[in-house]
Amino acid sequence: MTDMSSDHQHFASAVVQLGEQRDVVASQPIFNTQGVKIIDQDAAINSALYERLMRHQLSKPLEDSVRSSTTVNSETLRNSAETIMRDTPFFGRMASDEKTRKMLLNVIETVPLPDAMAFQLTVAHDVRPEIYLHLVRTALTAVWLTRAPLVSRYDLGMAAAGGLLHDIGMLHVDPLLLQPDRTLNRDQRRQLYSHPLVSTALLERHHQYSRDVVRAVGEHHEYLDGSGYPRNLIGDAISPLGKILSLSQVVAAMFAPGRNAPEMRLSVLLRMNTHRYDNSMAMQVVAMLRPQLDVMGADIPRLANPVGLLCEIDGLVGQWPLNLGLQAAGSDAPRDAMVLLANHATQIRRALAAVGAVPDQLSQLGDADLDEAVTTELTLLTHEAGWQLRALARQTRRRWRAVSAEQFPSVLQQWLDEVDAVASRISGVAATPGISEDA
Repeated sequence: MTDMSSDHQHFASAVVQLGEQRDVVASQPIFNTQGVKIIDQDAAINSALYERLMRHQLSKPLEDSVRSSTTVNSETLRNSAETIMRDTPFFGRMASDEKTRKMLLNVIETVPLPDAMAFQLTVAHDVRPEIYLHLVRTALTAVWLTRAPLVSRYDLGMAAAGGLLHDIGMLHVDPLLLQPDRTLNRDQRRQLYSHPLVSTALLERHHQYSRDVVRAVGEHHEYLDGSGYPRNLIGDAISPLGKILSLSQVVAAMFAPGRNAPEMRLSVLLRMNTHRYDNSMAMQVVAMLRPQLDVMGADIPRLANPVGLLCEIDGLVGQWPLNLGLQAAGSDAPRDAMVLLANHATQIRRALAAVGAVPDQLSQLGDADLDEAVTTELTLLTHEAGWQLRALARQTRRRWRAVSAEQFPSVLQQWLDEVDAVASRISGVAATPGISEDA
């Protein structure tokens, strides 16, 4: 099982916060790993006991030893899904007819919830509502993507369970990771990259969830091109349900409260990342989007010269120094890794071409002033392309240093400096890129 020693602190803190809002008690005596009882059965779990919990390593996971007066149950899940479909037009379109609506709600409602898992969802519902709503949105999307005339109810249920529980591990990491645009330190980044493994470990303890669900939960941040985490899986090394969860969590994240123009942002992200997600499923999502409806009045800071920046990005991606990396790193260089990065660069250029964001196509826009909708889309394209360029540079730095303690060759250093300069000009505008993760 994944080492969750540092995660105990964060989950215990969330449980204590729940105990300040509703009755949370020990369902059994709580012992430390030396067999010493530290909390009596039926003792109220609140801030007065937090320090005691922190001084000990527990013999059993905390979620197995506590209960709350009320917990998330099938009715809670159904009501939450109904609210999302009512209040968010995109999810309402998923259930455009009564038959589909009933199917989605029934599947969500019947996800098995062992007591420990129901308790963790309750913590999410009351203390980390952003996580809870993300989980329900992901479950809805996963079931919608899985549905087909010959798909069994069992398969739909697996998709719902995977979507609902894929990020349960985020309750066990530093809540600062949930803050948007926060720069993460090394420990926080380690926690972020390990949270799929934490979710997997939490699910493995319950026989109600199949091996396929457990595997897919561990893969929900893996991408087809190998740029995901935690295992950098490529293509069909990712399970079919893992591919569904990878796309579903991206869709769900884009509709987090407070995100402006989510449908346009998602349209841009999916069209720019055909190399990361199953294309047929991604196009199903794109076909459902109505980006033109949420652009008007959206508060998206627009770049002054997105066309020029996109041309620079295309040029820098085309200059990625593959041959330099292979030759200068010597015979011990991870050639497969460098070739993988070259493929990433090629895929970025193809994605730019597919959305009309390469110099030849951009030149057709001419010198005339662009209308608001076009400028907005170009701005979002620039942010997403800029993020992908920065990710390519980060991976280049990391993989080079893995085999060489020497300084970067001058040509490579110059390329990295130029990437940093373009990235700085893009990030100087307050608009954020889609929801792409660090590779």
